[in-house]
Amino acid sequence: MVQSLLPNILEFISQIDPFDKLPAELQKQIAGSVRISYLARGEQITFNPEDPKRYLYIIRTGVMEQRKPNGVLRAKLGPQDLFGFTFLEAKADGEDDYIAIAAESTLLYLVPHEDLQKLLAEHPEYSEYFASQAQIRLQSALNVVWSDNEKGLFVKKVSEVTTSSPAIVTSDMTIQQVAQEMRYVLRTSTAVVKQKGRIVGIITDRDMTKRVVADGVSPDRPISEVMTKHPITVGPNDLVLTAASLMMQNNIRSLPVVSGHKVHGLLTTSHLVQKNRVQAIFLIDTIKRTNTVEGLAGLTQERQAIFEALVEGKVRSEIVGQVMAMIYDAFNKRLIQLAEETFGPAPCKFAWIVAGSHARNEIHITSDQDSALIVDDSATVEDMAYFKLMATFVCESLAKCGFILCPGHFMASNPKWAQKLHVWKDYYRKWITTPDHETLLNTSVFLETRCIYGDKIFADKLQEHLYKLISQNRNFLTTLVNDATSVHPPLGIFNSLVLEKGGQNSNTLNIKKYAITLIVDLARIYGLSVGCTSTNTEERFRYAYKKKVLSEDAMKNILGAYRFICQLRFRHQLEALKKGEEPNNHIAPDSFGSFERTHLKDAFRIIGNLQDAAKLRFGEA
Repeated sequence: MVQSLLPNILEFISQIDPFDKLPAELQKQIAGSVRISYLARGEQITFNPEDPKRYLYIIRTGVMEQRKPNGVLRAKLGPQDLFGFTFLEAKADGEDDYIAIAAESTLLYLVPHEDLQKLLAEHPEYSEYFASQAQIRLQSALNVVWSDNEKGLFVKKVSEVTTSSPAIVTSDMTIQQVAQEMRYVLRTSTAVVKQKGRIVGIITDRDMTKRVVADGVSPDRPISEVMTKHPITVGPNDLVLTAASLMMQNNIRSLPVVSGHKVHGLLTTSHLVQKNRVQAIFLIDTIKRTNTVEGLAGLTQERQAIFEALVEGKVRSEIVGQVMAMIYDAFNKRLIQLAEETFGPAPCKFAWIVAGSHARNEIHITSDQDSALIVDDSATVEDMAYFKLMATFVCESLAKCGFILCPGHFMASNPKWAQKLHVWKDYYRKWITTPDHETLLNTSVFLETRCIYGDKIFADKLQEHLYKLISQNRNFLTTLVNDATSVHPPLGIFNSLVLEKGGQNSNTLNIKKYAITLIVDLARIYGLSVGCTSTNTEERFRYAYKKKVLSEDAMKNILGAYRFICQLRFRHQLEALKKGEEPNNHIAPDSFGSFERTHLKDAFRIIGNLQDAAKLRFGEA
C-alpha cells in the first residue's frame, strides 16, 4: 500500500462499525495492513476455505452482491459494509458458502486474515466484533447498546430474590403439629400443604391467628380445615413484577415458588422492600383501585413513562413486552369489571381473550387492540346483546386510555368476534381445513390467544380444538409457510431500498412488516409444528430447538436477530415520544448509522435463511 493513502484509509475505517470500537493504535495497525483492490462490474470473488490468503473486505465505493451457490441473493452491500466474516475461520461443511459479485465498479479495502487474527489474539476483548458467526456479532451488539446490568428489582427473576423456605406439611397433620413445624423446626411464617405429593393449600401465621385463635378452633383439628385451598403460586423464572402484581391483586403477603409440585422457596413482601421504586407495580395497583373510565384515561402518561424508563434503562426487549402486557391486562380487566358494574353481572359464563401481540406478551407503546369473547353455548339472544354492550364499552374505553382500536376490527366489540364456543370451533375448523387469503388473515390474529378474564376453560377448550385440527391437517402448515415467506427481509435495504411508497410514511422502512412480523410468523410455524402451547415468540423457538426441529445455531441466530430488531424499534419509538411525535414502526434509512446497518444486515440474512429452511421443512416440494 502506498503510505500516502494511509491517512485516508485510517479516517474511513475509524468511522465504521466495528473498527470504531477499537482504540486508535489498533485502528492504525489495521489501516497499515490494508490492501486495495478494484473490481469492474461483473467481476467476482469466490471464497475457498482452504485458501491461506483470506481477507475481511470493506467496501469503500460501489456495490457488491453476495449470492449463494444456487444464485439466490444473500445480501446486497454498499459503502462502509463489510463481508468475509464467515471465511475468517475455515469451515468444511459449506453451510455459508457464497460468491461476491461487483454489481457496479467497486473499490475494496482488504484486511488480511492473518493480520487480523494476530491482532485479536493479542486483544481477545475485541474478538466478538469480528466473529464469523452472526449470532455472536449480534450478541455483542446487544451488549453494547442494551446492557443487561442491574436495572432494578422488578426485572429480576423470582429465583434471584427468593431466600426463605416454607415448611412443607401434609394435609392430615394437626394444626398444632403444623404450627410447631413452622415455629420450632424451620422458623418460617408459612407452610405449604401437600396431599399425595400435590400442593393443595397454604397456611400462614396470620391465618393461624385469624382462623384458629380468634375463632376458637381446636389445635387438634387437621390443618386442611383452616388452610387456604388452591393457593396462588409463582414460578422461579417469573418476573418479580409478576409476583408482586399477584400479591396486590389477591391481597396476599407470600407466594410459594414452585415448578410442577416441587416447592423451591417462598417469596414474601419483605423481599420486595428495596430502594428501587417498582413503578409498574404501583401503576397496576392504581388501575385496580380506579373507579371511572376518565380516571383510567388519566393514567395514560404513567404508562408511557414506564415504557420510556424501560427503554432508557436498556432493559431486554422480552421484559419490556412482558411488563407492558401486564399493564395492558390491568387496564383491560378493570374496564371489564366497570362494565359489569354498569350493565350488571354477566348473564352466563364467558371468557375475554386477547390475541396477537397482546396474547404473546410482546406489547409496545403502539400496540393496538386484538380481542374476542367466547360465550357459553347456553347464551340466549338477550345474553348476546349484553355482551355486545360490554365489549363496546370496554373497547371504546381502552381507546380512551391510549390503546389503539384495531384497524382490521379484530375486537370483541365486532359481533363476528363475540361468539358462542361452538361457533368459535366452527371458525377454526374452516380456517384450518380450507385456508384462503381471508382466513389466513383471521388465523394470523387468532392463532395466538390468552384468557385474561372470565372462565379460562373456554379458552383452553378452544386451544385444544385448534391443536387437534392442526395435527389432522398438516397441509395447513404448508399454507402458513407459503404465506409467511411471500414477504422477504430487505437484503438490499441500503442500496435498493424496500420503502413505503406514498402517504405520510413515504420513503421509510417498515421495521414491523419487513422484519418483526416475519420472525413472529416463523416462530408460529415452528411452534405449531411441535405442539408448543406457548404463544410467546422466543419460547416457541426454544421449544422447537428442544424438539429438534431447529438447530442450536439457528435458534441462537434468530433470537439474536429478533432481540436486536425489537430494541431498534423501541429506541425509534422512544425518540419519537421525546420529540412529542406519534411513535410508529417506520424508520427513515438515514437514521441508521454504520452500527445499525451492519447488524441489521446480519439480522436480515438470518431471517432469510430461516425462511428458506422453513420452506424446505414444511413447504411444498
